[in-house]
Amino acid sequence: MTDFRDILQESNAWPVQCAKKLLNRVNNKSPEKGYVLFETGYGPSGFPHIGTFGEVVRTKFVQNTFNQISDIPTKLFVVSDDYDGLRKIPDNFPNVEMLKQHMDMPLTSIPDPFGTYSSYGEHMNNKLKSFLDRFGFDYDFKSATDLYKSGFYDKVLLHALKKYNEIMRIMLPTLGEDRQQTYSPFLPICKKSGKVLYVKTKPHDLDVGTISYIDPSSKEEVITRVTGGECKLQWKPDFGIRWAALMVDFEMYGKDHLANGPLYSRLCKAVNGNPPEQFVFELFLDRNGQKISKSKGNEEVTVDKWLKYAPVESLSLYMFMNPQRAKKLYFEVVPKTVDEYLSFVKSFHEEEAEKQKNNPVLFIHNFSVPKINTYGLSYSLLLNIASACNASNKEILWGFIKKYAKEANSERDSFLDSLVELAVNYYTDFVKDYKEYRVPNSTEVKILLSIKEKLIQVKDRDLEASDIQQIFYEVGREFEVDDMKEYFQSIYQILLGQEQGPRIGSFVALYGIDETIILIDKTLNKN
Repeated sequence: MTDFRDILQESNAWPVQCAKKLLNRVNNKSPEKGYVLFETGYGPSGFPHIGTFGEVVRTKFVQNTFNQISDIPTKLFVVSDDYDGLRKIPDNFPNVEMLKQHMDMPLTSIPDPFGTYSSYGEHMNNKLKSFLDRFGFDYDFKSATDLYKSGFYDKVLLHALKKYNEIMRIMLPTLGEDRQQTYSPFLPICKKSGKVLYVKTKPHDLDVGTISYIDPSSKEEVITRVTGGECKLQWKPDFGIRWAALMVDFEMYGKDHLANGPLYSRLCKAVNGNPPEQFVFELFLDRNGQKISKSKGNEEVTVDKWLKYAPVESLSLYMFMNPQRAKKLYFEVVPKTVDEYLSFVKSFHEEEAEKQKNNPVLFIHNFSVPKINTYGLSYSLLLNIASACNASNKEILWGFIKKYAKEANSERDSFLDSLVELAVNYYTDFVKDYKEYRVPNSTEVKILLSIKEKLIQVKDRDLEASDIQQIFYEVGREFEVDDMKEYFQSIYQILLGQEQGPRIGSFVALYGIDETIILIDKTLNKN
C-alpha cells in the first residue's frame, strides 16, 4: 500500500489544503484535549437529506486526509440541535394537531408524531444516526439537549452571561430595529409551559448565574439559571459558543452561513474560545439554476433516489468535485457522474503516485482505491443498450455483456452487476417513456443503408470497437458530412430516440453487429 504522507504535501486537492491549514493551526502537535475535533451540525426538525450527506462526507474527506498526513488522533462530532423549539411543522408529518399544541417546545420534549420513540427529537436523531451508519461514517453523536441539561455547557454559559453586554454589542448591529428591542442571546425554558421563550432577558446575578425576564402570560418577573438546561442560546450565539465549549478545530458550512461566519467567530472569542478552521461550500441549484429548497418544492434528487440509479461512490464524487462552485443537481447529472467515477478509478490504477495524489477517488475511498473491472463498459453505454433492447431486467443486459466479454461473470463482478441493475432502473424511470425518435430524411436513409451494408460485410469478423467506429466515420466522409458531432447525434436520435450516447463503435460492439443491422431495418421499416 502506498504511503501518501509525503506525496500529499504537493497535492492541490481541496481536502489536502484544508488538512494542511488545520495541521498548522495545532502547530503539528496534539491539542490539550488529546485530539483534533471535526464537527458538523444537524437541524433535526426535518429528515436528513442530500445536503446532510454532503456536509458529513466532505468533512470526512478532510478528516481522513488529516489522518494521512499526521499521527494526531482525530474525532468527528455530529451535533443535533434537538433542544431548539419547534417553529414549523414539516410537510407530510402525521399528528399535526398534536404538534400544533407543542409549538415552541424543545424537540426532545415533544411526543413522537410517528409513535416510535419517546420524543420527536429522539425519532429524528435516530433517523440521522441510521442515515449516517448506512454509509459507514465513523462519528460521535452529540445531543444538544444532553449538552445543555448534563451541565457540559455550564462553564461556557456562565462565561457568556458575564460577557452578556459584549455579546449584545456583537449581535445588535446585525438585527433590524424592532428585533433589537426584544433580542436576548439567552432563551429561557418556561417551567410552566415547557416552551422556549423568545423574550427580553437581562443578567440578574452573575455570581449565581441567573437572568430575569417578564413571563409573557403572568406578566411577572421570573428569575432562572442559565445553566442546567434552564436556558438555551439563540442559534447564532449557540453556533459560535458551541465551538468554544467543544473546542472544535474544523467545521464546514454552506454559503447561506457565509455572512455569519465572522459573527460565529467573534461570539466564540467572546467566551475565550478559539474559532475553528472553516470551509464554506456552495449550495445546490435545480435544473433552472435556482437554489434548491424544500420549501420551494424544487428538490428533485434525494439520497435514496440517487442510490436507486447509481452507486454511492458516484454520489461521493459529486460531493467532492468543486465544492465551492454552485452545481446543478438533477437526474441527468447521475449518468455523467457515474462515468466520471469509473474513469477516475481506471486512470488511478494506471497513474504513478505523483499523479494519484490529486485523483478524487483517492479521497473518496480513504486512500485505498479498489480495482473495478467493467470490461470497458461505461454506465452511459449500458443505458444505450438498455434503450436499444428495451431491457426490463438486468439479465437481458447480461446477455449482451457475456457476448461482448465472455470472461465477465455477474457473481464475481459484483460492482458491474450492481451497475447493470442500476442502469435498468434509470432506463425504466427516465428513458423508456421519454424517447423521441426522429424520422430520418432522405439523405439519412441513404446513410443508414450504407452503414448497414458495411456492417453486413464485416459481421463475421472479430472487430474491435475502434474498427466499428471507423466504419461510421467512413460513411460520414462518403456523404461529405460537415459536422461529425451532429452526424453521430442524428444516428442516436433516429435509432435510439435520444440525443447522445457513448461512442457508437462501443455501442455496436456490445449490442452486436447483427442486432444493429436488425435495429436499422426496424427503424427504416417504420418510416
